[in-house]
Amino acid sequence: MNIDLHCHSTTSDGLLDPRAVVARAAANGVEILALTDHDDTGGLAAARAEALARGMGFVGGVEISVSWQDATLHVVGLRIDPDSTRLRTGLEWVRSSRIQRAERIGEALEKAGVHGSLEGALAYVCNPEIISRTHFARFLVESGHARDVKSVFQRYLAKGKPGYVEHRWASLGDAVSWIRASGGVAVIAHPGRYDLDSAQMKGLIAEFKACGGAGIEVVTGSHTPTQYREFAGYARQFELLASRGSDFHGDAGSRADLGVLPPLPQDLKPVWHDW
Repeated sequence: MNIDLHCHSTTSDGLLDPRAVVARAAANGVEILALTDHDDTGGLAAARAEALARGMGFVGGVEISVSWQDATLHVVGLRIDPDSTRLRTGLEWVRSSRIQRAERIGEALEKAGVHGSLEGALAYVCNPEIISRTHFARFLVESGHARDVKSVFQRYLAKGKPGYVEHRWASLGDAVSWIRASGGVAVIAHPGRYDLDSAQMKGLIAEFKACGGAGIEVVTGSHTPTQYREFAGYARQFELLASRGSDFHGDAGSRADLGVLPPLPQDLKPVWHDW
């Protein structure tokens, strides 16, 4: 089956509203879709209704921002109950911290000579509680400070650059516990994006499993074919369920479209094996 378990809508930093995301997935032949917006589940009801109308399988999801050691990571929750009190309370806390970080990024960019960046970023936000560095990047591109989003991060928003600010997100244990409390399955998102050596990656995965985490994204829009094989190896070594997801944000901000990735290696146990 064509299953895509990682994508974003305007509820967080995607460019299409939840119903439009589902419509595009259906047009691309996706049979089961998970909407996994950053730190917010507000788009799930509309996406689920659209999927039902189209006869498509739908999975409620979320992508939680996590601080682990000195790195920022993401943990995807799949088959979550968005009405879970523990999950809702945790996500509310993360969203409040997003607003605080955005204010600090705006102040840092102001000092670097980029004026009005907070207001500019907010103009690209449909949900102000989920303002992100991507929204700042879109403003900086449109205002002529860089040629594309990648260049913005390289010049302004990456660690050590003028607009970067240190921030602490949810802990790994908290994120996994919120997902599990909601009845969901916790999955490490796009592990190839993190600047971790093999020893650190093994440490992360071991701690994740000890917290109750169950899966890892193997085939994702952020990975190269070499990384498909690398993280398939970690899935085997640590006996993790394997997941597949495009991490689609929209035409202008995605490495892969919905549903176009290769299948998982056949020997891996997919996260949907018992759905």
